[in-house]
Amino acid sequence: MRRVLIISPRFPPINAPDLHRVRLSLPHFEDFGWRPEVWAVDPDRIEQDRDPLLEKTVPARTEVRTVSAPDTQWTRLVGLGSVALRALPSYFWRVSRRLARGDVDLVYFSTTAFPVMILGRYWKWRFGVPYIIDMQDPWHTDYYVGKPKEEQPPKFWFSYRLNKYLEPVAMQGVDGIVSVSQGYCDTLQNRYANVTPEMCEVIPFGAAEVDFEVMEASGVTQPFVDPNDDTIDVVYAGRGGHDMELAARGLFGALRRGREEQPGLFGRVQMHFVGTSYAPAGEGEKTIEPIAEEYGVEEAVTERTDRIPYFQSLRLLSDADHLVVPGSDDPDYTASKLYPYILSKRPVLAAFHENSSVVDILRETEAGTAVTFDGRTDLEALAQDVLAAWTPILERLPYSPDTDWEAFRPYTAEAMTRRQVEVFKRAVERDTDAI
Repeated sequence: MRRVLIISPRFPPINAPDLHRVRLSLPHFEDFGWRPEVWAVDPDRIEQDRDPLLEKTVPARTEVRTVSAPDTQWTRLVGLGSVALRALPSYFWRVSRRLARGDVDLVYFSTTAFPVMILGRYWKWRFGVPYIIDMQDPWHTDYYVGKPKEEQPPKFWFSYRLNKYLEPVAMQGVDGIVSVSQGYCDTLQNRYANVTPEMCEVIPFGAAEVDFEVMEASGVTQPFVDPNDDTIDVVYAGRGGHDMELAARGLFGALRRGREEQPGLFGRVQMHFVGTSYAPAGEGEKTIEPIAEEYGVEEAVTERTDRIPYFQSLRLLSDADHLVVPGSDDPDYTASKLYPYILSKRPVLAAFHENSSVVDILRETEAGTAVTFDGRTDLEALAQDVLAAWTPILERLPYSPDTDWEAFRPYTAEAMTRRQVEVFKRAVERDTDAI
């Protein structure tokens, strides 16, 4: 059995979006001939919320080792909070000693803590071990260049320049790319001659029903909606952001029209947007409610920026009457949260860029309704399209979608893990042929 060393700085009990690829794959790696060994950062050195229930989904047999990082109470004195940069020296020394034993076949970086990925090239040179990078988000991107400062991520000036120099270091020696978006693959192929189409594989996150089983068995509750009241509770649990403004305007434009034309139906709608910011608790900037205010529907919209535990978010999805998923105006954006939405068996209404994979998945599985837009979308027309799609959902409630579960099978965690290990095999065989 081959051994894959997985670099995932954020790992349970930390509650972060970029750990779920690894977490959901761990129960299946050995079934496909790979023994995983996870290297994470000590959770006491990570400034993020925790959800201890996440640990229950990690197989007991999994080897999980941790590296340290300087405490942020000291590093923030010089403006350094990034877990990737703080943990970089520890990863360098600890994993180098581990690779020196000579029994690791592959290193797999699955994280959005991008700077640690530069170590892959050094380890490949020093120990001859190939490496694969999982692109869950763009690393170096021009998306925010030229946008107003308030729409840019924190410390954008620094991170943009840092990423510009670090990304080539990692990419010019990489042996394989796993990505959630074909657009990310295309960008890397255009930038780096060594990144070829056969090296890249678009693999969304997998879906795991076990998460809902853990939620039910653990008696998780949520304080946001009352499933027994007379309102129609429409829920979105996930990040917000200025890139979702177009989708939000389509939703709230439709809500305003619906309240004017069918007040008896749309007047019962209460929309809940929960966990919309990655900022520390109490410090998040609202990006959804201000748009609702512009459309005069603020009394029907509530935004809570603070992140909530993962399993509490699953309970929230399950307790909702139906779900909405606003998409980014970035066509490469794919909402990894889509699968829990489908598994919750609640009606889903999505507003996404026409090129997003979310649109195809919803239509293939018949698990929800997708309204699409592009960069030139007319807001009035978008609102009308959303209203036309939304009205029959509200009129039919309560109901569960007639999801085609056979069509959903390729999106399960097991199926996605199988596809990952095919990329592993190609990378190792390619590296062996090159020797």
